[in-house]
Amino acid sequence: MKNILHYLEQDTILGHNPMVWAIFLAAAGISFVVLYFLKTVITWRLKKMPERRYLNWLRHTLHTFDNTKVVSLIAISLWIGGLFADLPRHIEQDISQIVAFVLFLQVGVWIDTIYRDWYTYYYNRQMKTSPSTVTTLGAFRVVISAAIWTCVLLLALDNAGVNIRTLVTGLGIGGIAIALAVQSTLGDLLASLSIVLDKPFIVGDFLTVDDHMGTVENIGLKTTRLRSLSGEELIFSNTNLLHSRIHNYGRMYQRRVVGVVGVTYQTPAELVEKIPPLIRGAIEAQPQTRFDRAHFKSFGGSSLDFEYVYFVTSPDYSAYMDIQQAINLFLLRKFAELKIDFAYPTQTMFIEKLGSRDANDNASATTESSLVPGARSTSGG
Repeated sequence: MKNILHYLEQDTILGHNPMVWAIFLAAAGISFVVLYFLKTVITWRLKKMPERRYLNWLRHTLHTFDNTKVVSLIAISLWIGGLFADLPRHIEQDISQIVAFVLFLQVGVWIDTIYRDWYTYYYNRQMKTSPSTVTTLGAFRVVISAAIWTCVLLLALDNAGVNIRTLVTGLGIGGIAIALAVQSTLGDLLASLSIVLDKPFIVGDFLTVDDHMGTVENIGLKTTRLRSLSGEELIFSNTNLLHSRIHNYGRMYQRRVVGVVGVTYQTPAELVEKIPPLIRGAIEAQPQTRFDRAHFKSFGGSSLDFEYVYFVTSPDYSAYMDIQQAINLFLLRKFAELKIDFAYPTQTMFIEKLGSRDANDNASATTESSLVPGARSTSGG
């Protein structure tokens, strides 16, 4: 026992007086328990908080402090313990440097949490009104987070006594070497910058890229992600995406529709004249449409063809399909009232048999051979 007390009284890491360290550890331990209890209470209160707009600021504040790391609680506890104990000077300096370094990192976590909460809130708020702004912020989200952590680490290292000038110079030289090694990645980064500034598409736009179709969900630094109609995620390199032919249906303000209707050749001319006005009336009876034209276009292979053109003043595909369905039903009812028959592919063959004995034999042979290919055939309605 005397040997242990003699060892504790030496000028070692424990200092001159064991009671000083006992007080230090007790104060640090109690501080840690209290801080951890407060963190637990904050977490519990955050989960129980109702979804109210006027409580958003409080919810974000509690969420920020909820991201306090355990190592940070330990560092703060050691600093509080040092306030109650007269530790050796060099030990106080070492503890102060460690605590300062850890707290710098914790501040970085808090700032990053505040930024991410703000980004999520702003994203949900602006997505419906200004998707282009969301696109810009989303593309640089990683860059902003990297800038935050770079500044925090440099300040922490500078506070710890590290010569950051040499470090920054080394990072600059290393950055040039890395840039040469990752040219393709930098190409995608510059392509991302081009997408953000030029805005050929934004989050929420529906695109057709070659044979692929989908809605833009995220524009990142290297890739752009689309959600296809069948549900899977399509991932495109930003460089390859800009080199592709892109059809952006999100910029469609109106839809031009071209339709064709065919009736049989047996339709009388007076009824044929009534068909274009019928088509016009069917189109103008629908909301969100603008009639352009309707004409008897041509004599088809088995039908009299009418072409009509109109515009849907909404880019919504479902609205277009509802309007087209209503037009088709309108024409179907009107044609039934006027006894106009829709055409379908038909073919009539006229057979002529040469060298027949008399007219009766010709008529009989023609009737019997109506299904045999003859010397001449024409197509009609």
